[in-house]
Amino acid sequence: MPQADIDGLHARLDDAVWPEVPDAATWSLGVPPGYLRELAEHWWHRFDWRAAERRIAADSVVVDTDDHAGVHVLTRRSSRPDAVPVLLLHGWPSTSADFLDMLGPLTEPTPSEMASHVPPVDLPAFHVVAPSLPGFGFSGPTRELGWDVVRHARCAAEVMAALGYERYLVQGGDFGSLIGPEIGRLHPERVLGVHVNALAGSYPDPADPDPLAGLDDADRARVADLGTIWAQRHGYAAIQSTRPSTLGYAMTDSPLGLLAWHLEWFVDYDPAGTAQTPVDPDAYLTDVTSFWLTRTAGSAMRLYAEAAAAFGEARSPSGVPTAVLNLPGDHAVRPFAERSHRIVRWTEHDRGGHFASLQAPDLLIDDLQAFTAGVLAGEYGAGPSGFEPAERS
Repeated sequence: MPQADIDGLHARLDDAVWPEVPDAATWSLGVPPGYLRELAEHWWHRFDWRAAERRIAADSVVVDTDDHAGVHVLTRRSSRPDAVPVLLLHGWPSTSADFLDMLGPLTEPTPSEMASHVPPVDLPAFHVVAPSLPGFGFSGPTRELGWDVVRHARCAAEVMAALGYERYLVQGGDFGSLIGPEIGRLHPERVLGVHVNALAGSYPDPADPDPLAGLDDADRARVADLGTIWAQRHGYAAIQSTRPSTLGYAMTDSPLGLLAWHLEWFVDYDPAGTAQTPVDPDAYLTDVTSFWLTRTAGSAMRLYAEAAAAFGEARSPSGVPTAVLNLPGDHAVRPFAERSHRIVRWTEHDRGGHFASLQAPDLLIDDLQAFTAGVLAGEYGAGPSGFEPAERS
C-alpha cells in the first residue's frame, strides 16, 4: 500500500475527535473510551502494518472468476503427496489474514503434533486456500449488488477450480458457516466434507408449535442465552441488514469509528476474557487496517443486507458430511442445525471464542484434522460426492 495512505491514516488518528463518554460507562453501552484510546494508541505508534503486509503478500495470489475480478487469496501447498485441498472461509468483520497462523500447521503438521494424539495418528495435511470474500479487504470493494450467500458460494467454488482443485474440503466460520455448506449444495460432487464453527442459521422450525420440545437442558439454556444476548446486542446487525450504505460513509471516513465499530465483535462481548480467549490486538488491527486502506468497510457490511434472506431460513441438507465445532460465544443447537445439514460430528469446548482461527486455532486445526481423518477413512460414507477413502487430491 502507498506510504501516503499509511501517513494519512496516522494523521487522521492524530486529529481524531473523541466524544464525551462518562468514565463509568461500561461495555453494555458500547466500547469504553479507555479501552479504545489504548488500542488507537497502539495502532498509531506500535502496530507494524508493513510487517503484516509482508506476511500477507508472502502467500498471496489474485484470482479472477466469472463473478468477481480480483479475488485475493492466501494459499499454501503442502509438501505431502497425500495432502487434501481445503477451502477456508471467514466471516464479518474479518479477512483471510485471520488464517495466517494456521497455514504452517495445516500444510506441514509436525511429528510432535501427531504424537500428541492418543493413540498417535498420521494427521492429515492440507493444501490451503483462504480467499477474502468479495467486498472484504483486498478482494474489494464490490461495485454491484447481488452478493448473497449463493453468489459467494459460487465465486468460492470458481476460485478452487481456477487453482486446479476439483475436489476439496470446506471450512467456514460466521458467514463462512453459511457459505461453506452452500458450496456443498451447489457442488456436492466436489465437496468431500464441510467443517463449520460459529455456525449461523441454527434455528427452529417457525411452524413448530413447541420448538423447544425434545431439547435437553444444555440446548434449552443455549437458546435462552442467545435470546438474551441478541436482544442486547443486535443493533449492529439491524443497521447493516437495512441501511449499510449510510453507515458505510462514516466507517470509510473515520478510522476511529471503524476501530470502535469492528472492535465490538472482536472482543466478542467479553473484554475481560473470563469466558472467551482475547484476540491478539495485532491480528485485529491487521483486519481493520486492511479495511481502511482498501475502503471496503461499506461493501463488507453490505453482506448483511444481501444475505438477509439466509437468516432464519432452513436450507435443504446437501448430503455432504458436516462437522460442527461449538466454542464459547457460539450458540448452535444440534437439533435445529440438523434441519439444514447432514451432521456427522459435533464437538464442544469450553475455551476459545467466536473467532476460532484467532482465539483457539489449535482446537480448530485439531477438529478439522480429526474430521478429515474420518472422511479419508470412509467413516461417514461416500455421500453424494462418491469419495473413496484412498483418494487424496
